[in-house]
Amino acid sequence: MSPSSDASPIAKSNASHADKTLVFDITGMHCAACSSRVERVLNAKEGIEAHVNLALERADVTVDNGYDASAIKAMIEKTGFGASLRQGSLSERKAQAEKLDSDRAREERQSFYLFLFSLVLTLPLVAPMMLGWFGVQWHLSPMLQLALALPVQIIVGARFYQGAVKALVSGSANMDVLVALGTSAAFLFSLYQMLTLGDGAVGHLYFEASAAILTLIVFGKWLEGRARRSAADALHALMGLRPREARLIGTDGSTDHHVAIEAVKAGDLIRVLPGEVVPVDGIIKEGRSEFNEALLSGESEPVLRQAGEKVITGAINGVGAVVLEVVALGDDTVLARIIRLVDQAQTGRAKMQSLADRISAIFVPVVVGIALLTFAVWMLSGGTLEQALVASVSVLVIACPCALGLATPTALVAGTGAAAKSGVLIRDIDVLERAGKVSHVVFDKTGTLTRGKPSLVTTRMLSQDSEMDLIGDVAAVQAGSEHPLAKACLNAAQNLGCSIPSAEQIVAHVGEGVAGRVNGADYLIGTFGFLEAQSVELSAADAARHDIQTEGLTVSAVAKNGVLVALLGFRDEVREEALQAVAELKAKGLKTILLSGDAPETVRRVGEILGLDEAIGGVSPRQKLSKLESLQKEGHVVAMVGDGLNDAPALAQADIGIAMGSGTDVAIGAAAITLMREDTRLVGAAFDIAQRTYKKIWQNLFWAFFYNIIGIPLAALGMLNPALAGGAMAFSSVSVVSNALLLRRWKARQTD
Repeated sequence: MSPSSDASPIAKSNASHADKTLVFDITGMHCAACSSRVERVLNAKEGIEAHVNLALERADVTVDNGYDASAIKAMIEKTGFGASLRQGSLSERKAQAEKLDSDRAREERQSFYLFLFSLVLTLPLVAPMMLGWFGVQWHLSPMLQLALALPVQIIVGARFYQGAVKALVSGSANMDVLVALGTSAAFLFSLYQMLTLGDGAVGHLYFEASAAILTLIVFGKWLEGRARRSAADALHALMGLRPREARLIGTDGSTDHHVAIEAVKAGDLIRVLPGEVVPVDGIIKEGRSEFNEALLSGESEPVLRQAGEKVITGAINGVGAVVLEVVALGDDTVLARIIRLVDQAQTGRAKMQSLADRISAIFVPVVVGIALLTFAVWMLSGGTLEQALVASVSVLVIACPCALGLATPTALVAGTGAAAKSGVLIRDIDVLERAGKVSHVVFDKTGTLTRGKPSLVTTRMLSQDSEMDLIGDVAAVQAGSEHPLAKACLNAAQNLGCSIPSAEQIVAHVGEGVAGRVNGADYLIGTFGFLEAQSVELSAADAARHDIQTEGLTVSAVAKNGVLVALLGFRDEVREEALQAVAELKAKGLKTILLSGDAPETVRRVGEILGLDEAIGGVSPRQKLSKLESLQKEGHVVAMVGDGLNDAPALAQADIGIAMGSGTDVAIGAAAITLMREDTRLVGAAFDIAQRTYKKIWQNLFWAFFYNIIGIPLAALGMLNPALAGGAMAFSSVSVVSNALLLRRWKARQTD
């Protein structure tokens, strides 16, 4: 029966029109052929698109309405593997993950005990071979060898026989088939020799080979399992930050109640005591404290938060008790979005994995064919049955599809996990390849190279209006805006004690300015270009404008009833770390460009301070796009660094979009890379870890291919005995995973 022969008649929609994604944890997969089999069976059904990750032991399945979770689960189980659906509330999913981790830890212990059992029985079998290296001739009797090898073959080999049968029944073949065939051939040939030759079979028995192969492979799989789970430590650590309970403040304002996190809703007040983990995203209403956000943003030092400021789920409270008003919880928190982003990156599929996947799908049948061909060639060329069998068994047991399947996903998991720990979230896996090709890095100014918290430092009145009244009216028009200059106006009005009236008919013009009416007067506030487009005469302000801009200030113009009445000067400090960040990028040979809507003089001054290659001011959002397109048409690979919100079009146009933010209000996932704290040095760090991960993937794929390309011919030529071949097979995948784990040592380099 073909894989698709039992497709449901109602599943007629194409997978591209699917409307839901299901995530299953899968147990029992041992190699790339296993994951390929599950993926192949699922993708054969119309209306299903599946991606199976061997390193994470999970399947992400996108389906249309023709299938439900139980149908998908049944399909996976039909291939011979266990499957459990991730579902329920946040706490329920966390409990499922903890149970799965517990089950896998128990399986690891059982594998280790099985290895110890096998080792005790195998050591006496391989001892004569090892002693022979030192000139000591000693052999066990055939009956004693059988007595030692038989329990290993039956008890330890059972898992491989079961896996092989399941694979063959489902119409495919995996590593278990190779191990079962190879060890069975060695064991049965030795048994035949013993029964026909008796004690004369000494020196022509391979009981030690079958036992050693099983022992080494079980040990290798145990090491591989531990290493694979270590690679996902970053994601596990983030998931572990989600508390299941909160300390809800009662209606009397003084009594605390411990409640499940699902019972909390937006607007509730909760108390967080010293040492506790913040269970929700919230605004501090009472108290102040330092919070450890290291796992969330990579910031090693505790961050002081006080009344009116936001704290996020997973932050660890320091020494002060605080009362929070809940603004987000569960799947809507920043932590949940970070977890989804890291999870998405770790389950991504790099382009270079495609070749490995195609080879893995046919690997085992090809190896079996090579083993049969090896046997035939040895026999036809005058070799003995023993020589032919030994060479064939060596081919079967040295071939390893596992290394091919683990090469890419383990490097992705380790690399993106290390990046997340340092505050770099990689969403788009294709970034890994493009990062090494970047030639130009384009920056926005406000909030990227500068603090993004400007202050109003000068007001040039060009009319007889009261300065206090004007600032109050300007603040009224901009009261609802999130723009940094608008906030600066509002802060200035409040600090000066200005009366802030109500405004109406407010219309925002993105990247240009805002219009509104206050007490019957129509105001225009924004760039000179914006006011000029509204037919406001500006020539009288040229001198004042020049004076303000020569001080490095950002200028906004204010018109009242169509007449220019004032100029506002804002100062936004350049980030101290930006100088180091730009210097590091230039040291790598990258061109650095600043594009800003601010005045050319102000932008040029910032460019000079930071040593940028080019600084262009007075640029509209549309002109930013044009500049990026022009660079790309010239053949350059461009990275754009912005705040992730106002620069969204430019971030999307760039080959690599990098959004900067504090990790609390940043639009996580708006770009290919999100920096979880406002530190421009993370731009260079993001390129570094992306390039390292990409190189590690290629290293792994090279060694996986090289190992099989070299090992299989050597085995076919009879240059490797089966025990040595089995050991090489066991440690090939371990070496690939261990190489990937080296990425866990990476940390963003910073020099204060």
